[in-house]
Amino acid sequence: VQLQASGGGLVQAGGSLRLSCAASGHAFRSYSVGWFRQAPGKEREFVAAITKSSGGPYYADSVKGRFTISRDNTRNTVYLHMGNLKPEDTAVYYCAAQLTGSMAVAGDYGYWGQGTLVTVSS
Repeated sequence: VQLQASGGGLVQAGGSLRLSCAASGHAFRSYSVGWFRQAPGKEREFVAAITKSSGGPYYADSVKGRFTISRDNTRNTVYLHMGNLKPEDTAVYYCAAQLTGSMAVAGDYGYWGQGTLVTVSS
């Protein structure tokens, strides 16, 4: 499966953005999908994930209550709606897919998109 992340941009603190992760290839609905982010000088961290049947979802504590992950298997797309954005949310956001493994562990994902930059100004 190939993944394409989009929707990043510049937004003021308190604003919102919706990221999309579009997948090509067969059997997308068989994959769980996660979002990770990497800020400059920091390690990649887990943000949110959703199972193949829209189970979970799972969120990092830092985004719980502000971000929502969802998927539309008819469009082969997973979304990350980000609300009440903070400057510390600034990062490159990546979507990733896996057939099995821990939802919050980057190393368990075998397929990655190219990343989309989110910049939150104060």
